[in-house]
Amino acid sequence: MTRKIDIFDTTLRDGEQSPGASMNTDEKLVLTKELLRLNVDVIEAGFPVSSPGDFESVRRIAELVDDRATVCALTRAVRGDIEVAAEALAGCARPRIHTGLGVSESHMRAKLRMTPEVVIERAVEATRIARNLCDDVEFYCEDAGRSDYGFLARVCEAVIAAGATVLNIPDTTGYSMPDEFGRRIRYLMEHVDGIEDVIVSVHCHNDLGMATALTLEGVRNGARQVECTINGLGERAGNTAMEEVVMAMRMHGEELDAHTDIVTTEFVRASRMVSSITGINVQPNKAIVGANAFAHSSGIHQDGIIKSRDTYEIIDPAEVGAGASQIILTARSGHAALRKRLEALRITVDEERFDALYQAFLDVADKKKEVYDEDLEALVNEQDRNATAIYSIVAVQISCGSPLKATATITLVDREGVEYTDVAYGTGPIDAVYKAVNKIVQVENDLTEFVVQAVTRGIDALGEVTIRITAPDGEVFTGRGADNDIVVSSAKAYVNALNRLLSKTAAVA
Repeated sequence: MTRKIDIFDTTLRDGEQSPGASMNTDEKLVLTKELLRLNVDVIEAGFPVSSPGDFESVRRIAELVDDRATVCALTRAVRGDIEVAAEALAGCARPRIHTGLGVSESHMRAKLRMTPEVVIERAVEATRIARNLCDDVEFYCEDAGRSDYGFLARVCEAVIAAGATVLNIPDTTGYSMPDEFGRRIRYLMEHVDGIEDVIVSVHCHNDLGMATALTLEGVRNGARQVECTINGLGERAGNTAMEEVVMAMRMHGEELDAHTDIVTTEFVRASRMVSSITGINVQPNKAIVGANAFAHSSGIHQDGIIKSRDTYEIIDPAEVGAGASQIILTARSGHAALRKRLEALRITVDEERFDALYQAFLDVADKKKEVYDEDLEALVNEQDRNATAIYSIVAVQISCGSPLKATATITLVDREGVEYTDVAYGTGPIDAVYKAVNKIVQVENDLTEFVVQAVTRGIDALGEVTIRITAPDGEVFTGRGADNDIVVSSAKAYVNALNRLLSKTAAVA
């Protein structure tokens, strides 16, 4: 039997650090439920001391998860951080405090401004404080990938003696070559007293596109936990993608002496959920979960696949939840057919919302030959966005063309049911719509990104718009909208982003 490798998911913490990928507490709870369906071993819920909102998210996640997974909270090697983390985890059945500091020469000299001896003292002190508050303590040696082998071993040995139960050896900057990172893990396994009594974890970044390779070399050389995110979300170029490293272990389990307990059929669903919540699209050629991961356009490839799937596919699409449903949804489909497809997609919609969703479905079906799974997910996401909206769109009317001057008339309604209508001119229809919205929702912001993509194939596909706006304080807010009319999609996306900005402003106030 191969070694069981624990999957430590940090989508809610490191993944959220991607610019524009911030999630509110309710969104984090939705994603937590999906992580439980994936059967992850550890959920890093957040950094409680960073904000009241993050503290509340960690607290509620800890209560939701009960004993189905370990819930982890990040801290710096500071007493106050550690005590706040312990407080946030107070209601958790299986809590873990994750503390640490930099151990590379660069971090010690330029960031921490500490000598190596002081770093060891601080590491030991933080570990002891955490262990007095929690039985499960993970210590991270930040920038271990660029640290001195001997000094790194000293730090590891010291924190193990102080009570650490997990050692996190990260390649924080994605700098290492895979074979060198593997040697580093092997060196620690052979030179650190007591390391056989703790779990060695690896946390790799993708700055050079090698996060998955680095992680697998860590596993090959003794690591028993891997830290990753769905879709590879994370700082800069991202983290190790959970779906990639898990499927690699599934394909090469004997060679790596490794297996996981992840429910891989949830990968595509989880990927779409993260993309929808964060507004960060998955590239079509992304391994495992990309739209083209199991698509074949070459005639030679198509011929091979028809004769035998494994000629060009090493993974059955069904293994990762990419299998196609047999129910074809059209304008002639009734309530029962729609319900069955939603059940297959594991989308739960109550009776009150179902009727509205069915009408939205019929509107799309009247304009398309077939409604795809992605269309349904977009409609549900659109409905979710409107459920808590401060402003919702009632009507959008555009007059444009050549030589006409683009004119937009828009009607919004607020939570109290008060309608607002205004008109604006613009250089084009979308510019005119956004100016009209600004006349009603008077909040300063700067539009920094605008992306349009088809939700499904075909010229009649739903168009989904993702935008990012920047508030005066520099915080980025993402908005999404989907509709057959791209101008309406654009309006929905902008109002969605403004609603997020206004909600954050209200919460702070």
